[in-house]
Amino acid sequence: MHLSERDVKAIATYTRIGLTDSEVASMTVDLNNIIESLKPITEYDLEGVEPTFHPIADLSNVMREDEAAPGLDPEIALSNAPSQLDWAFKIPPILGGGDN
Repeated sequence: MHLSERDVKAIATYTRIGLTDSEVASMTVDLNNIIESLKPITEYDLEGVEPTFHPIADLSNVMREDEAAPGLDPEIALSNAPSQLDWAFKIPPILGGGDN
């Protein structure tokens, strides 16, 4: 057995998950089954294989310059709006109250 019930209780406490004693027992069995199902991975010969921290080794963050550009004209943006209030879309209130 890889994990004991004590381990599972500690993990549950750390992650703030409330488990009953029967859930701890069941979770212990489930987690150990998951760990056991991953056992074949440990049988690969990885001698000389460098660890990979990202699937694309030389990936760099490529971002364009942040340049201001003209926005959409308010008249065009509101032209198909079913309801408007000044220069904004008018929508029904979602939290109740209000007549707008």
